[in-house]
Amino acid sequence: MGDSVGGRNPALRALLAQLAATLLVGGLVYLGAQLSDWRAPWLLAGLAQGLVAACLGQWLGLARWWWWLNLLFVPALLLGSGARLPGWVFLVAFALLLLLNWNSLIERVPLYLSGARCREQLVALLAARAADFRFVDLGCGPAGTLLHLARRFPEAQFVGVETAPLTFAIAWLRCLGRGNCRVRYASLWRTDLSAFEVVYCFLSPAPMAALWEKARAQMKADAWLVSNSFEVPGVAADRAIELHDWRRSRLLLWRMGGESGASPGE
Repeated sequence: MGDSVGGRNPALRALLAQLAATLLVGGLVYLGAQLSDWRAPWLLAGLAQGLVAACLGQWLGLARWWWWLNLLFVPALLLGSGARLPGWVFLVAFALLLLLNWNSLIERVPLYLSGARCREQLVALLAARAADFRFVDLGCGPAGTLLHLARRFPEAQFVGVETAPLTFAIAWLRCLGRGNCRVRYASLWRTDLSAFEVVYCFLSPAPMAALWEKARAQMKADAWLVSNSFEVPGVAADRAIELHDWRRSRLLLWRMGGESGASPGE
């Protein structure tokens, strides 16, 4: 089942898991009330619903971080309702979540954050390039990785592109005052990759085939395409670096132009 829906929007799959879990647990609670005098505590029912939703989400092929979101979503709503929070609080929370994860709905690219080990390996890779290289992060999120690299390589130029409104605003503000780092509110599909020696992305499986075609058409022969975790279908990476983190992530590097490209410090 997970493979059959693997190409669908992850937010829709999460919604499907929530609805199915609510129907299942709600039906069991109703049936139990009809057959006995026992009434399930509302928080216990919410936790049961969250556990079922989390398991269904994994079965539907959602990334691991969705497990916690699916588990805690309904219990958090129930706790908030018990605290008699005004309705606008939930509306604001939903709006913030939407603005942070806009790419998940529009481009099937959820917000992934590169970890410390990824940054360390990127530093090691980039040290092999000329000092004045140009680097772009396609979907830079809140710009943590971008800023870390900009500090380590002051002579290089770093650009991040982001289309989730709130995430972009956070990244733009964080990069203010750094002369070698800037963030654009732009889609990766409208970004000219020919201007960069290194293109980095941490996206999802959905756009990788199209991104590879774009990279082949626009990137120079000595440039690198570096993807965190997600492969290009049918195209073996020139180098794969295990990050040994809880996600079992890898950095996958493709040299544009094959053997004519620059060596990544092997």
